[in-house]
Amino acid sequence: KDIILLHCTTQYPTPYSDVNLKAMDSLRRLNTGGVGYSDHTLGIEVPVAAAALGAKVIEKHFTLDKNLPGPDHRASLDPAELAEMVKAVRHIEKALGSGVKAVADSERPNIEVARKSIVAARTIVKGEMFTEENITVKRPGNGISPMQWDSVIGQVAKKDFAYDSLIEL
Repeated sequence: KDIILLHCTTQYPTPYSDVNLKAMDSLRRLNTGGVGYSDHTLGIEVPVAAAALGAKVIEKHFTLDKNLPGPDHRASLDPAELAEMVKAVRHIEKALGSGVKAVADSERPNIEVARKSIVAARTIVKGEMFTEENITVKRPGNGISPMQWDSVIGQVAKKDFAYDSLIEL
């Protein structure tokens, strides 16, 4: 459980078609301390994708001069590229979240604007039954949620509703 297995393709630089990031899934099934990725591709996209797929460790060569001899330097990042990769990986780690579907604090101010409500698709008179023909959904979301659609259909209007007005039960 203290070992993290790193997936790697030993080609400098590794063609994208040979990366096979899904091989991390095979390593994950070995139930060690986790999986990671040792990268030899050009750029930062593949290590960032590996982070999105759950890599706990990213290994990427860096160099001060990509023109130095040897196979590593060509597939290495310079200091600015390495900083950009680390920044991108950190963003992905934050973006992965907890996996629990919930309202994020940042979206709370937009709930009413972004969500929808059940409204009158045309004038509805008191005593008329709500049907799929006389109601619809529109923004804002400060009325009855469309999630309640089935419980609204078949109810009888207790008052008149103008076109586009929020439906109330």
